[in-house]
Amino acid sequence: MDLTDSLELADSIRQATAQLTAAGVPSPRIDAELLAGHLLGLSPGELRAAALRGVATPVGYSELIAERAKRLPLQHLTGKAYFRQLELAVGPGVFVPRPETESVAQLAIDQALLLDAAVVVDLGTGSGALAAAIASEVTGSKVYAVELSELAHAWAAQNLAGHSVELRLGDLRTAFPELNGQVDVVVSNPPYIPADAVPNEPEVAEHDPEIALYGGGIDGLELPAAALVSAARLLKPGGYFVMEHAEVQAAAIQRLFQQAGFTQVQGHRDLAGKDRATSGQSSVDQQTSGHDERMTQ
Repeated sequence: MDLTDSLELADSIRQATAQLTAAGVPSPRIDAELLAGHLLGLSPGELRAAALRGVATPVGYSELIAERAKRLPLQHLTGKAYFRQLELAVGPGVFVPRPETESVAQLAIDQALLLDAAVVVDLGTGSGALAAAIASEVTGSKVYAVELSELAHAWAAQNLAGHSVELRLGDLRTAFPELNGQVDVVVSNPPYIPADAVPNEPEVAEHDPEIALYGGGIDGLELPAAALVSAARLLKPGGYFVMEHAEVQAAAIQRLFQQAGFTQVQGHRDLAGKDRATSGQSSVDQQTSGHDERMTQ
């Protein structure tokens, strides 16, 4: 047993915070508290109250702190990630959902709420975060989700259990051909990082799966462009597509939307003020062109 495990909880959290600070962890105090709360089964408020009462440090706390100091993702250590109103299961092999993607979910949810029994498709669902959020917040919707990675698909299946979501293992390029021209809303957070843009954070660079990070090509736009083509194929005339992307890709993504025939194309910023997503509406001409193209293939 590490000496930390023999201390009172408040002292252990102070030592853990110092250890995580030295390791460069971005939110050392919060992580130290969340890991203690995870072991004790306590909320942050309950944990702070327990620390004031002088409770003992939970067994195994020092080991978890040591792993976090190695920059293993907090969510891999707890097995949980929080997204909007949801608690999701995550771990090795799946991209950990980020807070900035919650604003993308909101855009899709707002559109789906305008309709009765909205049909929604999530292209490249990863952990299932977007699909689960939409299904849980839009009553009566029918949500479809596709994921290429077998590991991520397994996590998504766990997270989507109990939600009205049809999940498939497959490629976003060819997903759901039976829904062509019948979908109200398409949402996607595809891999989009350029090939030479290695993330600075060790938690991302070393632990998020590469298949969920890199979009293909020098500019990282191959998979976003493929998602755009699939959205054009799936959507009804006037249907809505919103896609997450990197801030530096905003102008290029908007051009791709316009070239694909989408109308009312606009960019959206996240809570940090970064250009995080682009949306547009499918046009009648776009649908006709898409169907003609498929018929000639």
